[in-house]
Amino acid sequence: MVRPLPPLRLANRPARRLFLQRHALSDAPRGTSVADLVRRIGFVQVDSIATVERAHHMILWSRDPSYRPEILKTALEQDRHLWEHWTHDAAILPMETYPYWKHRFARDAERLHGSWQRWFRDGYEAQFDRILNHIAAHGPVSSADVSNDETRGTGGWWDWHPSKTALEWLWRTGQLAITRREGFQKVYDLTERVIPAPILRAEMSAKAKADWACTSALDHLGFGTPAEIAAFWDALPRDAVRAWAQNALTRGEIVEIAVEGADGTQRPALARPDVLARAEDAPPPPTRLRVLSPFDPALRDRARAEFLFGFHYRIEVFVPEPKRRWGYYVFPVLEGDRLVGRLDAKAHRAEGVLRVRAFWPEAGVQLTQARTGKLMAELDRLAWFSNCNRVEFLPGWEREFLPPKP
Repeated sequence: MVRPLPPLRLANRPARRLFLQRHALSDAPRGTSVADLVRRIGFVQVDSIATVERAHHMILWSRDPSYRPEILKTALEQDRHLWEHWTHDAAILPMETYPYWKHRFARDAERLHGSWQRWFRDGYEAQFDRILNHIAAHGPVSSADVSNDETRGTGGWWDWHPSKTALEWLWRTGQLAITRREGFQKVYDLTERVIPAPILRAEMSAKAKADWACTSALDHLGFGTPAEIAAFWDALPRDAVRAWAQNALTRGEIVEIAVEGADGTQRPALARPDVLARAEDAPPPPTRLRVLSPFDPALRDRARAEFLFGFHYRIEVFVPEPKRRWGYYVFPVLEGDRLVGRLDAKAHRAEGVLRVRAFWPEAGVQLTQARTGKLMAELDRLAWFSNCNRVEFLPGWEREFLPPKP
């Protein structure tokens, strides 16, 4: 039997606006503390691809055009307002989240043991004490500093030498922390030298951690299914989230609602009791265009983005070039509360050129004179951000809507 939808209904446009507000995409762009911005979003995914600029920098820039990468470096490495660890992937997090990660360290030590023994070469566990003692005596290290003349295998990117595997294990299980990056290479130190002492000493019960993981995820999302809440921090199994939801519903802390998608269909979700009022109060996002990272928190859940915005997006980095529909690394483009297109652009810093290969509008979106002007203004901002002094358009860059494959 199909379960009937809850009577409380959140229409699509206010749902989109609430979702964008919670992801700091409904504010007029302005300078703000980078730590406050990360707190507002929840976390910022770290990624190495720098087609224009690395994902973590683009995520912050798209919300604050005055942002520059050195601002994040200061917040991470000097002020210690932020730290780096793992959610669903490597991410930058507010420092105050650290106590909740202690449970994750223990979980990862147990969960990763079997899989890492299958994935990585033998011998990394024997390196733990040597590496910890070396760092204690000599200070922070990169993987090159502790390689012990090991040779890298031929199995590809993840065929690490045992000392590199040991460093990553010690980081994932909380015994080491990332003190800085040099280029994009992690530099590790003892955790007590990186995490401020009051935060390092703080302890959270398993129940407090579960309550925080669920309530904070729901607040960052605005509304969500148990699966979406569980996926936000990737801190709890879905069964634990469903148990929390049942208790929170009984206490009246959350309610069940029906959320309308871009195509008019509805699906059940959980939300705070005042969700309709908060959605109606959410301001309409500025009508300027924003180029978003493919790893933007608002787009990380591809199914949710497609449901809310009708925007089907798949990154094609790992798709062989002849089979790509759009390109290696194509950027979604936001206008107001709509995703209106995707951009194929690359920064050629040695030439000082941001080169635009293509812009594909979404269905029903036209490159009018006004919209073209907004696109040009955003590309100028993007060029400045990527240390380019001009924008160059390849012939045929204005494309027509290209529907995704069924």
